[in-house]
Amino acid sequence: MGGSPSVGMPGMASSPRAGASSPSGSASGTPRGWGSWSSSSAGMPLGTGSGSLSRSRSRIMATPYPARPDSTRRLSVPTITFLSDYGTSDEFVGVCHGVIARLCPAARVIDLTHGIGRHDVRSGALALRAALPFMPAGVHLAIVDPEVGAQRRAVALRTGEEERLLVGPDNGLLDLAAERFGGAVEAVDIAHSRHRLEPVSATFHGRDLFAPVAASLAAGAPLAEAGDPLDPADLARLELPSAHVENGTLVTHAVHSDRYGNVELDADHRHLSDFGLKLGMEVELEIGDRRVRGRYARTFAEVPAGAVLLYEDAQHVLALAINRGSAARELGLASDQELRVRKR
Repeated sequence: MGGSPSVGMPGMASSPRAGASSPSGSASGTPRGWGSWSSSSAGMPLGTGSGSLSRSRSRIMATPYPARPDSTRRLSVPTITFLSDYGTSDEFVGVCHGVIARLCPAARVIDLTHGIGRHDVRSGALALRAALPFMPAGVHLAIVDPEVGAQRRAVALRTGEEERLLVGPDNGLLDLAAERFGGAVEAVDIAHSRHRLEPVSATFHGRDLFAPVAASLAAGAPLAEAGDPLDPADLARLELPSAHVENGTLVTHAVHSDRYGNVELDADHRHLSDFGLKLGMEVELEIGDRRVRGRYARTFAEVPAGAVLLYEDAQHVLALAINRGSAARELGLASDQELRVRKR
């Protein structure tokens, strides 16, 4: 949700942005039971940054995942995955589920997470990219929308590989996941989609725009009919820092931290190979004016409790942790902060 919105309560800010889509058969008119709604024709703490937008940027080159047995065909049961920063203490997620259920009753909805930090576009984009390779092909709804109701576009897109459909705000949130599946090859602006619910709230696009469009696509509505055509090259991109090796030092950056305080860095196999880092090696980390010793290990238990380690995480990128502690908190890491790694 943008700035802590609320739904329909005077004197309170408005509520989240998420989206639902209507089935292909409801191009116009009012769906039964909707009442007045109709379906119409570096310095921020780690994990709180929204990321910056850019036409060109460097990327974490994660090792590709193996193809899943069912990942290249449409399933008989339509699948919608759902990620947001809505949390679960309010009704926002449930309302979006309800919209989807009414517009595409057959859909199976998989909640990836609704615990993305408020307004944290970057964390949402990273989580979406990490999760989708393990999801069946289908419609992927993502909502982290700090600029809901402003000038940012609302979009739906199709990827070049597996023809996955992504729906969400055009603020970089969908960028990394789309790139993971061959990039966007078709895109539409859904601001005036025939599948949206009327009247469209200025602050809850999740309910009135994104969820209805996602549901309609899952029900079989063509992407081309869901909105106005967009050049995929004009979609917002997410800028990430870039690791490199210089003079025997691996220069890397803090990208994201999880709930355990483990910190994902922007270095991958290519950087580790160039650097010559091997399992069991002792390292020295330079973080600002601090020097910290650690070890490159396979897993947490290979170092004592409280010890610092570098390891390859489940996304096949380099990460920093403290065994049974929080590296993000105890080392005071901020988003995009530079770390210099040297072999001892």
